[in-house]
Amino acid sequence: MKPLSRRNFLKTAGSCAGLLTVAPVTCALASGGTDVNNDELGMLYDATRCVGCKACMAACKRTNNDHGNLEPETAKFDPDGIWDAPEDLSGNTRTVIKLYKESPASWSYVKYSCMHCQKPSCVSACPVGALSKDKQTGIVSYDKTLCIGCRYCQIACPFNIPKFQWDRTMPQIVKCNFCKDTCLKEKGITACADVCPVKAIVFGKRKDLLTEARRRMKDHPGRYVDTVYGEHEVGGVNHLYLAGVPFTKLGLADLPADAPAVFSEKIHHTIYKGFIAPIALYSALCFVALRNARKQESHQAPHDGGSRKGKT
Repeated sequence: MKPLSRRNFLKTAGSCAGLLTVAPVTCALASGGTDVNNDELGMLYDATRCVGCKACMAACKRTNNDHGNLEPETAKFDPDGIWDAPEDLSGNTRTVIKLYKESPASWSYVKYSCMHCQKPSCVSACPVGALSKDKQTGIVSYDKTLCIGCRYCQIACPFNIPKFQWDRTMPQIVKCNFCKDTCLKEKGITACADVCPVKAIVFGKRKDLLTEARRRMKDHPGRYVDTVYGEHEVGGVNHLYLAGVPFTKLGLADLPADAPAVFSEKIHHTIYKGFIAPIALYSALCFVALRNARKQESHQAPHDGGSRKGKT
């Protein structure tokens, strides 16, 4: 094999550097800044009002069951498969009601679904833009036509919400999207909030939901934990909670006010800004390769000269 000359090596390295410099960099980042936008749409769930009827679960699946994509989940007590009684969020269930019971005097229902974060980590982690946040409504939605099945969104979500359809030939990620293509478009409200008989679920702008939450806390002192869960957690979320027992007992994580997505995007916008870090890395590799090529040439030069003298 003919050794690579320094001139040819530099030409190749220069071409690679040029390609790296102009190469487009695609990164799915959460839109917006670090400030909370209280005009975004959201949902307030009042655990003290919930009666556990699960009408919201039925309405969600009935309304958003795209061509039968969300299948019923058989309950353990129902071997005949009559009931749709999922135990948790899954590739077939976007929202679920659970019961926390510590004692006869300490119990509560709790609703789980997508939190629609102000700064969603799932959007920041998705490499292809399959998850995105609407700049006007704040709704975090999923596009199955773009998804590559990497499931980074599942790992990134601090609330463990997105679920993958492991049992499907053509799987996708399943999560609440505030009925943006169904009930919200037709009625201006989510299906779960529309059917809740006790107003445990309220839908509207985030600022109005916070006002309503504080009004309820003021009107019923001692009934609620003195915090609106989601107001500050991970930069603020649009699915807010009121409860009469500690939120951690309801399975809601104790999270900091800083959004993980903000930290990760700072890395993207500094180390990788303008593709500086990769160019620096490849430049260093080119330098090492060039140095090794020079060493190889210097070691081969005497040997080649001796071979030519022997032939003459």
